[in-house]
Amino acid sequence: MSTNHTATVRELIRQHYPSLTQSERKFANALLDNYPAAGLTSITIVASNAGVSSPTVARMVKKLGFKGYPEFHKALLRELDAKGTGPTQRRNNWSSEAPDSHLLNRFAQAVTHNLQQTFSQVETDRFDQATYQLADADQRLYIVGGRITQALADYAFTHFQAVRPNVSHMTSSSATWPHYVLDMKPGETLLIFDIRRYETNLLRLAEMVRKQGVKIVLFTDQWGSPITSLTDVAFNCWVEIPSGWDSNVSTMMLLETMIAAVQEQRWPEARDRYERLDELFDKTHFFRKFT
Repeated sequence: MSTNHTATVRELIRQHYPSLTQSERKFANALLDNYPAAGLTSITIVASNAGVSSPTVARMVKKLGFKGYPEFHKALLRELDAKGTGPTQRRNNWSSEAPDSHLLNRFAQAVTHNLQQTFSQVETDRFDQATYQLADADQRLYIVGGRITQALADYAFTHFQAVRPNVSHMTSSSATWPHYVLDMKPGETLLIFDIRRYETNLLRLAEMVRKQGVKIVLFTDQWGSPITSLTDVAFNCWVEIPSGWDSNVSTMMLLETMIAAVQEQRWPEARDRYERLDELFDKTHFFRKFT
């Protein structure tokens, strides 16, 4: 019986992982390590590359809810195609199947679904690992985003700078990035935001910093940026909405949860920074006083 393929293959693997046999998990892990490329050839080749038999692959894809390997293969190809779509194609995709309900309702349903899918896929140990890395003020934290996600990077920087010292916001101009990389040291962390259509400059940056021993925390979409294979921790956030653009709501919500977790891990040091920061704001009369 065919499954409902609104879920990505990656998501289906995570859902069914506990029920997989050892050999099936070996193929699943090989696919996730090089996703989705490792599943885009024939069943014989993908089985051979993963070191398992073709029947093992066939059994696993059926456990995921596919009728057989061809349907599984097509699902991966659809995901690959979705990664590269621009605003016009995205708008065409949803408008051709748009229900009669008001756009407000369709947006509310889409965003609610995105939030549910995003948070249901976050493993607590991965979340805690990222929290620990972002809270470690002994190591500098660098933050960078892309054309659209630069707004998320700016938001993250504003908050993390208040919570902890040694935070650098890398500018939106990739021409300046080598200056930051020059001073990066092993053990430091780079927080990256990258959603479709994934940016080549961000991938090159990740490759450079990885070679220098810098840890990478990535916020990406449900299909997964190519940077995923270079990360210590990656979070997949669901982004599709009835629009030519993707949504940052689930990404922002997960980011705000992470900021709160880092704040709690650094309390009471963070409290002291907040109090000193307020004293500086008072001296500059930055905020209006009502008393």
